[in-house]
Amino acid sequence: MTEHEKKLIQARHRLEEAQMRDRDKERKARTRRLIQTGAILEKVFPQARTMTTDELEEYLCSTLRTE
Repeated sequence: MTEHEKKLIQARHRLEEAQMRDRDKERKARTRRLIQTGAILEKVFPQARTMTTDELEEYLCSTLRTE
């Protein structure tokens, strides 16, 4: 393996690592946003705590539907 090939492989690995870090940041940001949104929902609609996710989805869809 030549020095040039080694440098190409290293560059590819650095790129892959940077992409993995970006995906991890995006995943953590989404998780944080979902937690915050759920907390707001429970704060303004306390009944959501006792509903199943299917019940909550059905309630929100039927309540917010503007058709």
